[in-house]
Amino acid sequence: MLAAVTPRSKPAAGRLAAIALAAFAANSVLARLAIRPGPGGAPPPIDPATFTAIRLASGAVALGLLLRARPAADGRTGGPAGRWVAALLLFLYAAPFSFAYVTLPAGTGALVLFGAVQLTMIGAGLRGGERPHPREWAGLAAAILGLVYLDLPGIGAPSPLGVALMALAGAAWGFYSLRGRRADAPLAQTAESFLLAAPMGLLLAALAALIAPGAHLSAAGVALAVTSGALASGGGYAVWYAALPRLSATRAGTIQLAVPVLAALAGVLILGERVSLRLVVSAAAILGGVGLALSTRAAAPLRETRR
Repeated sequence: MLAAVTPRSKPAAGRLAAIALAAFAANSVLARLAIRPGPGGAPPPIDPATFTAIRLASGAVALGLLLRARPAADGRTGGPAGRWVAALLLFLYAAPFSFAYVTLPAGTGALVLFGAVQLTMIGAGLRGGERPHPREWAGLAAAILGLVYLDLPGIGAPSPLGVALMALAGAAWGFYSLRGRRADAPLAQTAESFLLAAPMGLLLAALAALIAPGAHLSAAGVALAVTSGALASGGGYAVWYAALPRLSATRAGTIQLAVPVLAALAGVLILGERVSLRLVVSAAAILGGVGLALSTRAAAPLRETRR
């Protein structure tokens, strides 16, 4: 059950949420910094498979340390089958996420990821019997059209393979989030999922080294992967779960609209990436569509409470 949102708790929740959203956006920037090819065709600081393995392992360590600092937390998160399904979904998010950033700019990747996450969760609601308001249908259609437009062939179009990989990552994260929505101990579940997914990442890195001899890593690449796993992922999720009890569900969903925007701005300022007209139009359609759907969901409970 969510805690009541009091006037005193709102500023603290806002600060915590801002930190968490910055961490989520940082994941895109860190991955792109680590994985994009260097100037003149030079190899990147680290290959995507090794980045995935180190990110998952360092995230598991960081979240484990956070849980040890909270001995009262319940670390039991369900049966063995459910734990492994959650870990597999986490891996199916982390691995395509890394490989997608070989070709995708930070802002584009974050936009596709966010759109796929939200569309997956909305689609799951439809399958579960939810009856959307016409405005929700309009928002869903706008978001889908925005994703389609982003991937249309032409000047400024991102890599189709990169978009497909990031969409897969977003779908996996959406299903992972749905599984953890009613978790009694969300931080413990996330820590356990990272711990179980870490061996999958190590296996991926080993297979990549065997199949593609170009697999490599550098000190800078390792540092970026550890920062992504321990701080942006582990720390970001911990702060987010601290903020969630003080936020309404709709507000929590709405403020996540800022993540692709933050990632795009960071991509421009830190990575020197360009913001194309295609990206701006797609972002307006995707974020506007999701925002419309979320605002409709917020209005429905409000009307019911006034009856």
